Amino acid sequence: MKKYGLVYVLFLLSLMGIVLSGCKKEETEKLTLTGSSTIAPLAMELGRAFEKIYPNVRVDVQTGGSSRGVADARSGLADIGMASRSLKTTENDLLSHTIAYDGITLILHTKNPIETLTDEQVVSIYQGSIENWQQVGGLNQPITVVNKAEGRSTLELFLKYFKLNNRDIKADVVIGDNQQGIKTISGNPWAIAYVSIGAAEYEEQHGTAIKLLGVGDAIASIESVKQGDYPLSRPLNFVTLTPPEGLVKEFIAFAQSPQVSSIIEQQYFIPVDAHE
Repeated sequence: MKKYGLVYVLFLLSLMGIVLSGCKKEETEKLTLTGSSTIAPLAMELGRAFEKIYPNVRVDVQTGGSSRGVADARSGLADIGMASRSLKTTENDLLSHTIAYDGITLILHTKNPIETLTDEQVVSIYQGSIENWQQVGGLNQPITVVNKAEGRSTLELFLKYFKLNNRDIKADVVIGDNQQGIKTISGNPWAIAYVSIGAAEYEEQHGTAIKLLGVGDAIASIESVKQGDYPLSRPLNFVTLTPPEGLVKEFIAFAQSPQVSSIIEQQYFIPVDAHE
């Protein structure tokens, strides 16, 4: 009897194992995105919306700059790279998928009376030949020059537009992401920096002590970028090594679809179908 009782217990345990294994949740799939700190907040919001449609998917977003996004997409460390710029000719082995548009703006503290700067004045400030706001019609205060770190697409576009070499810039502070720049300016009335228009306009409208300066004759605003009138504009791209397939293809299609236009606009960027 003891022998049969043991067999019966083992049978029940094996049966329970079969039932429990059948009740296991479907395996979670993970999408990893790395790169641009400008795109990252938008990618996080898109990821949350995507996870609601696909409960067994987790979207992991990491920053580090556009160069990291490109490198990680190429090496396979990321399913999708994030680059807030167009791909370079040296990156033509990769594929870009534009999800939105943005621009770059100079920012000052609201206490700084300067309202406009010419391109020539900006170049002189960043090269160190203008060191005091009084030299451009402002108050007698030294200028704190804030520059972006290497590997940031914001730096690359800024240098290209103003025809500057990074080695010639006399920076007092070097920052990484947009929020570092905004925080630096809001805490220093005599500093100057450049960041994403989307990030700056959002902070300005939510009471942060910064103001946006246009470039040339163009007003720095999301609307200017939308109309195609702003010279320091850029695409926000997802980057892949090969044509997207499976979950990667579905996420990129989702990020480019009209159904997420409101999410893109809430992040103060311009949806692809709204850009002229």
